[in-house]
Amino acid sequence: MSTLAGRRAVITGGAAGIGAAIARSFAAEGAEVVIADRDGAAAQALASELGGEAWEVDFLDTAALESLELRADILVNNAGIQRVAPIEQYEPEMWRRIHTLMLEAPFLLIRAALPGMYERGFGRVINLSSVHGLRASAFKSAYVAAKHGLEGLSKVTALEGAEHGVTSNCINPGYVKTALVESQIADQAATHGIPESEVLEKVMLTEAAIKRLVEPEEVASLATWLAGPHAGMVTGTSYVMDGGWSAR
Repeated sequence: MSTLAGRRAVITGGAAGIGAAIARSFAAEGAEVVIADRDGAAAQALASELGGEAWEVDFLDTAALESLELRADILVNNAGIQRVAPIEQYEPEMWRRIHTLMLEAPFLLIRAALPGMYERGFGRVINLSSVHGLRASAFKSAYVAAKHGLEGLSKVTALEGAEHGVTSNCINPGYVKTALVESQIADQAATHGIPESEVLEKVMLTEAAIKRLVEPEEVASLATWLAGPHAGMVTGTSYVMDGGWSAR
């Protein structure tokens, strides 16, 4: 039996990377998937492949989200960006951009989806946090702060949604094999003063006990379980998938 049959799932940043892996996994379990991404062509291509729906949207345009009514049984807040720089060199505009996309937009999407979830007596909010929602790393002030904020938002959503059949949880992976991680390598090399070829070993995997990147499909597997019928008592928590990083 398909565990997500009849469920409508909205996945932000769904056209590539972790989001695309989650969309494919959800669709395989029978969900109607909505691929929400600023890259409309990529969203449409994946939606066509999965028999779903594309939603071309710029989540930095938060004013447009304030009046949104979002029909979703499952909401996955996944869209994100990164900037690596020391605090004294961090551009205030980029700080605001990261917080708008990765904290304000999830708040507005949750706000837009909850009324329908409450009415139907079912909802799953899955927030793609990070090990950086629980631990800090130098040169990532905006990202770490945004992910810590998302952790708090997720917990409040869990408490408010409990009596309505809505759960809210975070997934906290370490470095995942995606374009977002690959795009950090040059900045990490410059910031740490090392060759790009050494970034994986000396920066990204130095804290992990298991010395490899997380696969997007591994994150998708956990998201699919959290979205399904056997996770009804799981709420307000954070699932770490970091190869032992946070065990230290």
